[in-house]
Amino acid sequence: MTDIDKAMLDPTAVFRTPEEVLLREDMTREQKVEVLRRWTYDARNLEVAEEENMAGQEPDILDQICRALHSLDAWLDTEHSPPTKQGGL
Repeated sequence: MTDIDKAMLDPTAVFRTPEEVLLREDMTREQKVEVLRRWTYDARNLEVAEEENMAGQEPDILDQICRALHSLDAWLDTEHSPPTKQGGL
């Protein structure tokens, strides 16, 4: 499995920060956007865990991901996000 394939499944297994995704020259823009959107989903799940007194990632990770997406002229996919506690409408 390549790093890119691994990142598509678990971004934090490959990248320490969203900015590292942006620096990868061997990834297309679309791949970077997909990894960052996946990371958003995972970060929201961790926020839910934190609400339930479980440990999670640093609190501003969602802001970092959003800034990285914006730098790619991409946004969170709220149109296809279900209304859940993790996010969405």
